[in-house]
Amino acid sequence: MDIQYNSWLTKFKQPFGAIKSNDKVEFNIFVDSKEIIHSVSLVIKKQQETIEIEELPMTLFEENKYKCHYQVKKGSGLYLYCFKIHAINKEGHHFHLYYGKNKTGGQGHQYTSEAEISWYQLTSYSQIDEAPSWYRNACFYQIFPDRFFNGNPEKQVNSPKKNTMIYGSEEDLPFYIKDETGDIKRWDFYGGNLKGIKEKIPYLKELGITALYLNPIFEANSNHRYDTNDYFNIDPVLGTNEEFRDLVNTLHENNMNIILDGVFSHVGRNSRYFNYSGEYGKYIGAYQNPESKYFSWFNFFNFPDEYKSWWGIADLPEVNKHIPSFQQFIYGDQESVLAKWEDYNIDGWRLDVADELPNFFLKGIREKLNQKENQVLIGEVWEDASNKIAYGESKEYASYPVLHGVMNYPLREQILDLINEQKPVCDVISEMVTLKENYPKYFYYNALNNIGTHDTDRIYTECGGSYQKVALAFALLFMVPGVPCIYYGDEVGLEGEKDPDNRRFYPWNSQNITLKKVVQNWTKLRESHLSLSEGNIYYLYNTKNNLMAIHRYVDSEESLCLFNFSDYEKDYYETSWQCDELNAIAVSEILKRFDIPKLNVSKQHYLFLVKSKHNKI
Repeated sequence: MDIQYNSWLTKFKQPFGAIKSNDKVEFNIFVDSKEIIHSVSLVIKKQQETIEIEELPMTLFEENKYKCHYQVKKGSGLYLYCFKIHAINKEGHHFHLYYGKNKTGGQGHQYTSEAEISWYQLTSYSQIDEAPSWYRNACFYQIFPDRFFNGNPEKQVNSPKKNTMIYGSEEDLPFYIKDETGDIKRWDFYGGNLKGIKEKIPYLKELGITALYLNPIFEANSNHRYDTNDYFNIDPVLGTNEEFRDLVNTLHENNMNIILDGVFSHVGRNSRYFNYSGEYGKYIGAYQNPESKYFSWFNFFNFPDEYKSWWGIADLPEVNKHIPSFQQFIYGDQESVLAKWEDYNIDGWRLDVADELPNFFLKGIREKLNQKENQVLIGEVWEDASNKIAYGESKEYASYPVLHGVMNYPLREQILDLINEQKPVCDVISEMVTLKENYPKYFYYNALNNIGTHDTDRIYTECGGSYQKVALAFALLFMVPGVPCIYYGDEVGLEGEKDPDNRRFYPWNSQNITLKKVVQNWTKLRESHLSLSEGNIYYLYNTKNNLMAIHRYVDSEESLCLFNFSDYEKDYYETSWQCDELNAIAVSEILKRFDIPKLNVSKQHYLFLVKSKHNKI
């Protein structure tokens, strides 16, 4: 039986991708068979606590072509669908075939059993949730504050902590001292601080940066500060609250924005809220006193030494987000953590381990931020955020206005697969189109895109020290929809494997200037070409020579970037190009508009072209 359906082509499904709640989707499927087709149906269900499956008959409107319209009337969320074909063979026996998604998406696969079906996904969103314009147009820079720059005149370290290491030079490599159980006994510090960030604002502007994302800056024991001790004070190693206010004001004076890292799933064991060490007083904190106002925040199995902690790490007691007093503490209208730093005029938050925060908790944070204009809320989510399920709860990131966007870790993996030739180009593009299909357009464009963070190997290391590969990675980062975010030092070839090696001090005395210029060029291109910040996108690939191209376009301008990921040069041909969303004629028309001459695309290189109403660059 010949069955044809492809969720990426508008001749089979309109509109493409996610759909607003209560709108209609048109489905078309082609079924050709020697058997008698009794009926063709759309089978659809919503992913929720009670699964209700609907079966809608499809109408034969042309030879072998069936259609139906489905109104998304059960609210926003995740819908799953497939097609059911009821047929009669030549012996007169009735049987069913099912048509669902295949491994790569788009075009589907036949199934003989309903239990085996891989269902297509249809994301439904309640409303368009645009992020602030400053965010959508930004080029972000992520700073691990201890490792960026020390702004003190003699490079002295502010308020050194007890039982810690301070490095002899900024070139020393990060190193932990651990005990026999693997716990870190001595945290290491370089002395980077808020004054240092302020002093380097001219450098950031020269690079083309318009917004900062800072790893945690609140008082803590560690150098990473995900073990918060006090949410209301800047860590003294970094500076003072007033120095932070001065930094924010100076950034704003320079037309730059700043978001902070919100770590609300757990606190530090030595925090004033848990107070394991007793540093905050003998009766302060849950560990010291079962009558503490913070005691209900924590789940003790055997008081005081056995308690629930984040991923079993004793240093990070987990907080129960269902406790009203903790909710008010984080996002209440008055005297809450969000209210405190709102007074410093920050521009938003990145939420650590967002998938470990319940939906209602995220909504509370967002509602608080909505009280002030132009605030952005980004979540740390490592997978496709549209179908994320965590702790028994279906997350609403892509369907309900909670997070503006998420960190785009899937894109990072796709970029690495391309530049290191780990997968065929067409397979990686299928993954890219799947994410485009699953996310509402606004959510897709609100993603915070990265090729490296404090939780990953450095991009230069991932590329085996190849400047050309890193340049390709940055080109992809800036060509794909979303907001590019550069991890400090990646723009000058800083190396590093996993933590702690990926948190080296910025190499101010040994920068790769050539790579830095590549990044500067891309930030300028993004600023000057609307197609790169707002344009629609098509991913193209050439089956003859395995080249890739990304096409971005708005009404007034379109851009195209050709990519050769191999280690030998390839000829450009106008033929043999494909796009998973377009037919061959439409693809050919795109390429013809750029009037590309026959040329050689150098090994591990890219070619960027722009075409407007008036000129071509």
